[in-house]
Amino acid sequence: MTPAEQAHRTLVIMPAWNESEAIGGTIREVFEYGPDCSVLVVDDGSRDNTAQVARDAGALVVQLPFNMGVGGAMRTGFKYAKMHGYTRVIQVDSDGQHDPRDIKAVLDGLQEADIVIGARFADKGTYTVRGPRKWAMNVLAWTISRIAGTRLTDVTSGFRAANAKAIRQYVDHYPAEYLGDTIDSLVVAIRSGCTVRQVGVSMRERQGGTPSHDPVKAAIYLGRSAFALLFALTRKKNEPSSN
Repeated sequence: MTPAEQAHRTLVIMPAWNESEAIGGTIREVFEYGPDCSVLVVDDGSRDNTAQVARDAGALVVQLPFNMGVGGAMRTGFKYAKMHGYTRVIQVDSDGQHDPRDIKAVLDGLQEADIVIGARFADKGTYTVRGPRKWAMNVLAWTISRIAGTRLTDVTSGFRAANAKAIRQYVDHYPAEYLGDTIDSLVVAIRSGCTVRQVGVSMRERQGGTPSHDPVKAAIYLGRSAFALLFALTRKKNEPSSN
């Protein structure tokens, strides 16, 4: 591997729970349409054959002994990235909702920031939300935009990239619990000195399997996200570790 290749090692992290129906196709799309990268599937205690399907599609697989939620799975992925010398990571949904064609654009944003959000409400695609969910998301976006010093429209998006600085910060401080983990992790990273930007992306329908939450659960998640925001704002600032 040349020094240039070593400097831009990219890991796609896919947290997955019972996604055997969709994950194989998603991985193959990442390899076809994304940049040169490794794909790590963190099998979050699946009861189906998610892990084997992922391996057959060419992914690296870490299997957790029980379901820890997205936060626990992502923290595992960041630890793997740091341990194996990856300098860029990006989270991609295993169900295919994140279009692999957008991965390069999100990663390219790391030239100007430590964390880049693939935003669904940034003048690309047709994804919309309405009612109380939209109001809650707008309040969260407005609040975190003020903290970050830049306009953010989709702070609950899990389609995110991180550079080496952000990886180190996430390894130390990414919330393992599923309690508004996208919000908590973002606020803590910003308060620890990481810069954030967003890139417009398209959102697709899931490519298989069963949605993990219905509108009621989505509303509960947003309520938890608001609580996580308040909790994150009370935390002490942390500096990313240097090793």
